[in-house]
Amino acid sequence: MSENVLLRASFNPAVKKYWLVSWLIVSFFTVIGIPLLILSIPIFLFISGKMLNAMSATLTERKLVVKRGILFKVEKSIPLEKITDVAMSQGPLMRAFNLQRLSFETAGQSGPGALVSLIGIEDAAEFRESILSQKDKMSGDAKPVKASSEPSEGDLAELTASVKRIEVLLEKLVASK
Repeated sequence: MSENVLLRASFNPAVKKYWLVSWLIVSFFTVIGIPLLILSIPIFLFISGKMLNAMSATLTERKLVVKRGILFKVEKSIPLEKITDVAMSQGPLMRAFNLQRLSFETAGQSGPGALVSLIGIEDAAEFRESILSQKDKMSGDAKPVKASSEPSEGDLAELTASVKRIEVLLEKLVASK
């Protein structure tokens, strides 16, 4: 049951530089990190390249599929109808590398924060709009609820029968006290 792929996200290679600068800032403020920089920078560059290659985000007709991970691969399929927010953010360091973060929150997720967060999608605003417009298209596919101001005779009969059952239950409840 394969779905049509509408859009595949591509990631900006500047993400590796962003991760490296973030790592350098963290290492600089830790006592142990400074001497380990000589070893950690080449390892970090190798790993960050692998991490970037392992990341993908694919928009299909009904869901968003996000994959990431080198050793522990994670794949999340987020149904579009469950997405409640697609936030786009950019901090000062991200702005320096012309990167943005897309964060996806869903209905029913547990815990605060985003279910999935992706940094460095090229044309992040366009990808976000594609997701939201596909979500809107799916919402339009749903059967419209009958918006009638006049209840039908069947509805009135069902409502009357329900009220009569409630009255009988209330009479029994009052009589038992």
